[in-house]
This record gives sequence, C-alpha cells and structure tokens, in this order.
Amino acid sequence: MSASDVLVVGAGPAGSVAATVLARAGLRVRLLDRARFPRPKLCGDTLNPGALALLARLDRRGIAPGLHRTVHARAIDVHGMTVSGPDGATLTAGYPDGLRGVAISRNHLDQLFVDAACSAGADLVEGVRAVAPVLDDGRVAGVQLAGRSSAPWRARFVVIADGRGSRLASALQLSRFAPAPRRWAFGAYFSDVAQLRTRGEMHLRGDGYIGIAPLPGGLSNVCVVRHVGGRHAHAFDQKTIVAATLAADPWLRDRFRAARQQSAVMVLGPLAIEARAAGCGGAVLAGDVAGFIDPMTGDGLRFAIGGAMLAADAILGEIATGRPAAETLVRARRRAFAGKYRFNRALRMMAGSPRSLAAASWLTERWPAPGEWLIRVAGDVQHAGPAGDAAGDVTLGAQSRAW
Repeated sequence: MSASDVLVVGAGPAGSVAATVLARAGLRVRLLDRARFPRPKLCGDTLNPGALALLARLDRRGIAPGLHRTVHARAIDVHGMTVSGPDGATLTAGYPDGLRGVAISRNHLDQLFVDAACSAGADLVEGVRAVAPVLDDGRVAGVQLAGRSSAPWRARFVVIADGRGSRLASALQLSRFAPAPRRWAFGAYFSDVAQLRTRGEMHLRGDGYIGIAPLPGGLSNVCVVRHVGGRHAHAFDQKTIVAATLAADPWLRDRFRAARQQSAVMVLGPLAIEARAAGCGGAVLAGDVAGFIDPMTGDGLRFAIGGAMLAADAILGEIATGRPAAETLVRARRRAFAGKYRFNRALRMMAGSPRSLAAASWLTERWPAPGEWLIRVAGDVQHAGPAGDAAGDVTLGAQSRAW
C-alpha cells in the first residue's frame, strides 16, 4: 500500500470530518474503519444546535457542500429538551431564537459523513483494524493492521479516531478508561411510544438516567445509562434492561405500555475516557478517544465534529509552520471545550446525587429560569447563532483556508 499524507483511523463522525477537511485541503487521505458502512452504533441520535452550526460552517466554506442540507432532509427537528427528576418534577424548554437540533439514527448519519469524506477525495478502506502504531525515531509514522503480514501502512500523520477502546491511543499512552465514574449505556429502538414530542428527553434517576429521542418513521431512541461501580455491565440482564427499566419507572411506564421494542439492545461502556494528551509526534486524537465525560447533555457529536475540525487544522498548521500539531491541538481544544467540560462534570455530579436532584427539581418547578439556562448550555446554543465564531466556538483557522 502506497504511503499517504494522512491515515485517519476510524470513520465515525470525528474521523470522517477530519478526513473531509484534510482531503479538501489537497492532502492524500486514507480513511480506515474496522466496520463496513452503514453499521449500527449506540448513540442518543441527536445533533444539538451547536453541532448543526458546525455542519453549516463546513458547508459554507465549501469543505462539505450539501452535508448540512442532507442531514436536515433525513432527520426530524428537535426544538428543545424535557428534563425530569427522580420525583417526577419536569422542566420543558425550547431552544431560543428559533434554533433547533435534529434527530437522525447514527447508521444513517455516519454514512452521510463517510460519503462526504469520499466526495472530498479521501480513500475509504473498510473492514480493516489498526492494532498498533508504527514508530520512526519516536514519531508515529503509520499503523500495523490486524491479520496482515504485509508492510505497515505509512503516512506523515495519523489521526486516531477509532473510539474509546482505541488500541493505538492505549499503546501510545494517550488515553484510557477513566477509573470513575463507571457508567454503561444500554440502548434500543421502540415504536408506538405515547406522548412523544419534538424534544429530546433526559430523565434523571437515582441510579442513572434515561434518554429518549424521537426519530423519523415513528421510532424512538431509548438509552438507559446505569452506574456500574465495582460491578461489570454483565451483572445486568442486557437483553431486558431497557424494557425492564421503563416498566419499573413510575413516571414513564404508562407511555411505554403499548410500545414495541424494534431492535436488540446495544451496549456501550465504560463511558468516561481520560485523555492524557491531544496527541504526540505524528499523531493527533479526535472523537471519544480525545476525552469523553458522559452523554447526558447530548453534546457528544458536537465534541466529535468540532474536535475533528481542530485536529485537522492542527495538522495543516504543522505542515504550514512546523509547529507540532499535538501542541497546537491541546490549546485549541482547551479554548473550545474547557467550559463545557466543567459544565458536564458539574451536571454529572448533580445527577449522581439524589438529594441534589430533588433540590434542583424543587427549584426549577418554582423558578424555571435556571432550568432554561441549563437547556441552553446543554444544547450549545451560544455557539449556534451568528456570533458563534467570535464566541470561542470551533473554527477552521488560516491553515484550513489556505490549503
């Protein structure tokens, strides 16, 4: 296999967006994934207003023309969020100023991202698994693939975007599963869910939370996130945990009494990832492997898309200026995401405390302003308006525009 300028390992949203930006800049990009698309993926299946703003930016700049419009055409609008506490107290708030998110299944969304990368000129190679980095004088210079006796695939840069269980990032000691919290997600699709609205739902409970999102075709995405602690996810009956959790919930069970489960339960975890660095010589991280707190606020796709844009820009910056991409990226990610990470950690701590949840439910029932602010921040609406570029949001720098 001939050498590439960039190998992108992992063709999910982060890898595909990074490949799209780099290929559109004129680099030879090879995009690898162990799966074949389309493929199922456990996710909340929503893009919040901040994530949609990033797709619009890629479209306006000619990097992924038509992607924003195509996502909207395949999705349904999400106009806000409903949040409930363990006592059933509920807060519903819409996104302000006519902003909206969308809901679309990941098997459809990821195919659109992959198609955009291929349209930009990236070479997609499916059904291959990168198992180890190739090092030249301490710098990442390619990857070794599983089951192949041929020479490694080489590149000047490697984007590591193959998810929380990345063997590449682990081998390079760049990221790891966080020791706490130990949460796992269990998800399935349902039809005929009662009282479904065009809002995302987050139902906080003492032992975790339940996310519900409406999808095209009358389906609903239901994710149950449970705190595992010292146990393993196999301690739960994975086939029945979603249906059993809904049936036992006094505030949700009536809505699911006539619902039908339309898919097997998918399992993902542990959820939290700690990144020790944004990369190293010759390699940068993008997506969940670059650090992930919790899917509670539904902003995982914004982190994936925005982080991929930053990773690609850092590589283009090293080519243009010689400044190490990993050093540029860690500063860029801190500017773009540090505030939201702090917010997510605080929300996660509150969700883990029944007393805090009860107090928050009591407060928002009497004074909705704090809850409305929470939903605005969770939806990244501060980055979705015309001032988003100037407000610390993810941007593509001069390197991306120049190449």
